[in-house]
Order: sequence, then C-alpha cells, then structure tokens
Amino acid sequence: MRKTSLIFAVVLLITSCNNNVKEYVTLKGTLKATGVEKILVQGSSFSKEIKVDSNGQFSDTLKITDGVHAIANGNDRTTLYLKNGYDLELEFKGEKFSKGIIFTGNGAVTNNFMEDKRSFYMSDLANPKTYFKLEKEAYEAKVTEAKLVLKGYKEKAVGLDSIINSMDTRNDEMFFGYIHDNYEKMHDNVVRFAKGNVSPVFTNYENSNGGTSSLSDFKGKYVYIDVWATWCAPCKAEIPHLKALEKDFHGKNIEFVSISVDMPTAHEKWVQMVKDENLGGVQLFADNNFESKFISEYAINSIPRFILLDPEGNIVDADADRPSSPKLKELFVELGI
Repeated sequence: MRKTSLIFAVVLLITSCNNNVKEYVTLKGTLKATGVEKILVQGSSFSKEIKVDSNGQFSDTLKITDGVHAIANGNDRTTLYLKNGYDLELEFKGEKFSKGIIFTGNGAVTNNFMEDKRSFYMSDLANPKTYFKLEKEAYEAKVTEAKLVLKGYKEKAVGLDSIINSMDTRNDEMFFGYIHDNYEKMHDNVVRFAKGNVSPVFTNYENSNGGTSSLSDFKGKYVYIDVWATWCAPCKAEIPHLKALEKDFHGKNIEFVSISVDMPTAHEKWVQMVKDENLGGVQLFADNNFESKFISEYAINSIPRFILLDPEGNIVDADADRPSSPKLKELFVELGI
C-alpha cells in the first residue's frame, strides 16, 4: 500500500510539472523603427498581427505549432524558431529586422544560433565563388575556416533545439557537398573567365527595336548582360530591380543588354513580353537558345545569369551580382560608371 501511494505521488508530481509548461509563446521587444503600428508573425498554419505602441514596444502571447516562423514589418522580415513554452525578448540591432536580433529568455539559444547562421549565409563564406576562385591549397584552407566558424556556432549553442540541429546539419552537408562536387569544374571556369580576360562575343542577335545587335556595337561602354527567358520566374523577379538600376544609371557609361534564350517557338511570347512589361535597355533574342555559341562559351546552364564587361570588351565579372543585390550598385559606383 505504501509503495502504491509513493508511485501515485510521483505520477501526480510529474503531471503537476507538465501543467506548469506554458502552452503558448511569449514575445516582447522594442522596435528601433518609428511609426510602426503592428508587426506580423506567420508560420505554415499560423498568422497573427501584434500591436506596437507609440514607443515601439510590443508584447503578446501566441499559441502556435512548433516550427520556423517569420516576423515581419511589411517587406522587412526575418525568421524565428517558436515553440510553445518559449518566453522570448527581442533586442533589435537596427531599424530593420534584417539587421539582426539578439534574443534573451527561454528559446534564446536556438534563435541566437539561427541569427549566427543567417549572418554566415549573408557573408562571403556562403558564396560558392569565394571557394571556386581559389587554387587547391587555398580552397581547402577556406573550407576548413568556414567549418570552424560553423563549429563555433554549434559549440556556443548549448541546448540547441534538436529539430533545428538536425535541419542545420543537413543544410551544412548539402552546402559543402555542393562546393566539393563542383570545385574542379567551377574553378576551371573561374580561371577561364577571370577578370581582365577577353569576353566571348555574340554577333547579329535580333533586337526588339528592329535589326540586329552584336557585342562589338557597345564597345566603349561597360555592358551589363542579363541572360534570361520568358518562362523563368527568378528572371522575371529581377525585372523591377533591373528597371530601377537602368533608371539610376541612365545616361552613364553603361549599356544594359538582356539576351533571351527562349526557344524559337516562344519568339512571339518574347516580343509580347518586351512590349507588355515595357522592358528597357537593349532586348536581344539569342540565335540558338541555350545552344547559342555565346551562351555555350560562358558555360551557362542555368538562369538568370548576369555578366559585366568593361568598355574594351574584357570581363569584369562573368557571374555578376543580380540587380536586386545592393552590392551591384556599389560596384558600378566603385568603377566610376
């Protein structure tokens, strides 16, 4: 009887402890941005707006399904890992969420780890070109450096949520697997298309304004080439950014040239899209889609692809940043365009 009572007491204690676990998330913080009235927390099956007071402060409880969520102020957003029972306070590093957040409270370890990984993937260490441009010994040293940085993040994150740990391990394996599997081929391409080398050329591509155009027509100007197709969603997503860039550098010593690699059967679709979207710059249609000599010589097998050439027709960057990247405009300014 006494043994039964003891077992019952233990069960009651466990039940009592479980009841103390909050079945919701608490979020609070103070925004550095002014004039914000609400922010949004959103997951795969969850969405809630949180009011922000006149001092930029917010506080709310959320009953969610455990997982990765976005926290957003309009188009400014970042990710959180939320789990019922978490009690998080957010300290923003700048006015934009994308500038980073420091977390304190229950759940801080996992979310600070995610912030560390986000900073890694925004750095040059997450850019495959950082590795591909290096000779073998330097390449191996750079890979070791990157892995040590990531190992440091893990060692610091004592108590990291097992789901994030598993996802992160898999992502790192995929990243370094891609680097390893493609180094030889891509290194050869980087050497072949290194800065200062003479660019391959295209000749007599159909111009949407009539007639044809060749790369030689633009000698004396920088040339920013956009290789795209009407069926390519990521290509089309860059169009507004490309238009803005063209506007910013209108009248400057640079020509914006877009080359469609659509199949001949999509020619009319290309003509119509150039018209409907009011595409600027020089709009060209490649002479043999992906099999065109210019495309093949650059070993282009995925799009969008951007190429920057100098006024003499030499390569500045054979795999240039996209128009949506702030780094591209910085490069243009640095070159004195």
